[in-house]
Amino acid sequence: MARTSPANQPFNIMIVGHAGRLQFEALLFAASLRANAPGFAGKLIVVEPQPSRCWQKDPRMRGDVTVALQELGAEILPFENRHFGQSYPYGNKIEGLSAMPEGEPFVFFDTDTLILQDISKLPFDFSRPAASMKRTGTWPVEELYWPGYTAIWKSLYDKFNLEFESSLDHSHPSEYWQHYLYFNAGWFFGADPIAFGKKFLSYAVNIRKDPPPELVIQPLDPWLDQVALPLVIHALKGGRPGPELDGLDGDATCHYRTFPLLYSRESDAVINTLEDIAAPNKIKKILKDYEPIKKMVYHGQGHKVRALFDQSNLPAKEAKIRNKLRAEGYWLR
Repeated sequence: MARTSPANQPFNIMIVGHAGRLQFEALLFAASLRANAPGFAGKLIVVEPQPSRCWQKDPRMRGDVTVALQELGAEILPFENRHFGQSYPYGNKIEGLSAMPEGEPFVFFDTDTLILQDISKLPFDFSRPAASMKRTGTWPVEELYWPGYTAIWKSLYDKFNLEFESSLDHSHPSEYWQHYLYFNAGWFFGADPIAFGKKFLSYAVNIRKDPPPELVIQPLDPWLDQVALPLVIHALKGGRPGPELDGLDGDATCHYRTFPLLYSRESDAVINTLEDIAAPNKIKKILKDYEPIKKMVYHGQGHKVRALFDQSNLPAKEAKIRNKLRAEGYWLR
């Protein structure tokens, strides 16, 4: 049964701004939000890691990118890495929650996302957090001597004194990965970013420092955020999102990952959104400094990439798309 929530409940959006690739993606995200979500009444907050012992180089964005983001209505909020950083950049989405306004509902998006429709119209129920179901069975990894899915996941729930049984999806059989609560961390939401972030940080740090014995041969890089996230959401009385949020990773948003993948497999609506928001000269003069955007969007290579694939009959596995892009010399990251 679809859940209901107050219509048009205000919320903030969080993305991470970082030197290098993410700053250019952040600019595209902000431009797509402004263009396609006129009803959005909250704040777009770009959390930015600051120089610290956790970074070998300054992680802050370029000054012209910061100005462009602010002109698009974004607010830049700094945070300091104390546990993650150079060794695990995915931890920015965990520690960056500490910079968000306390007690205000939020939706986090990975920066490599485009807003396609007015997401303020989606009926988020912030009292019941959820996250992206656009995922595959990437973790845990099946090994010769592993104890199995149930043993691994239950050991994590037990570690944090969480009830396990209600997290299971019995429409899938035991020992099949979709039987267990598992998300892509490309988007997630909750009622209070500070409370969410404290629990997320506690769980992630503890799993990394002192994993249960069942995890002894399991990789945690880069999967640590996606290992901890289901536990956080379950602890906060959340779970799998309902059909009312199908627009996320659908008609309302696109988590494109890389620009060659975007042109390979996404809809014409996504392509048009990207090229429309990248066209203004004020944005173009910044974005052309990032080679994948320069070549894919401004030099037209994206449409050559698109012609390599039948978008109505794409390979089932992303690896096959990546391999073809590499073979044709179009893999850019």
